[in-house]
Amino acid sequence: MTNVLVVGASGQISKEAIDLYLEKTDFDLTLFLRDESKLPAYDSDRISVIEGDATDKDAVEAAVEGMDVVFVSSTGDTLGTQAQEIVNAMEKKGVERLIFVTALHIYDEVPGKFGKWNDENIGPYLGPFREAADIIEASSLNYTILRPAWLTNYDEVEYETTAKGEPFKGTEVSRKSVADLSVDLSKDSSLHSRESIGMNKPNTDGDKPDWM
Repeated sequence: MTNVLVVGASGQISKEAIDLYLEKTDFDLTLFLRDESKLPAYDSDRISVIEGDATDKDAVEAAVEGMDVVFVSSTGDTLGTQAQEIVNAMEKKGVERLIFVTALHIYDEVPGKFGKWNDENIGPYLGPFREAADIIEASSLNYTILRPAWLTNYDEVEYETTAKGEPFKGTEVSRKSVADLSVDLSKDSSLHSRESIGMNKPNTDGDKPDWM
């Protein structure tokens, strides 16, 4: 049986991922978050919950114990610290597969007017995402870093990817698409192994997302 730890389990991408893990796999899920009351009432015996802070070394080590995959979708000024504690715990416990959601433009990879618009709107908030990515890329783990475009709540799975070093494509992508790829990455440990990939919905190029 595959055991998956979901860090930041109350987030919107995580909730989409949890639903898809339950639908598309037989994996057992451990949901790690600071406040269990933020979770819906899941009707599944494949789910357990741990309340804890991802910056807490002991809590993270205990949560990682016995896992096969760690999926992280989290935010905040402490994201670099969270990444470091997760990497340290995984390396210590011999858990290799890490899927970590960050943000577009952490490598200044978004070209043109959309790149400028990103700088103006989210540039000041990207530091912790880049810090987390740098920590993960320096690790020994079998990681995949996801850099989604601006996120929508559309009930669709439609995306394309770009590699690190390639210009970012598109302006938006659904949270469900990010979750769907994350589940696929959990099922196939060789898929996008040790890669940082951009995600966007095809044919959404523009100066900014249409809905902004």
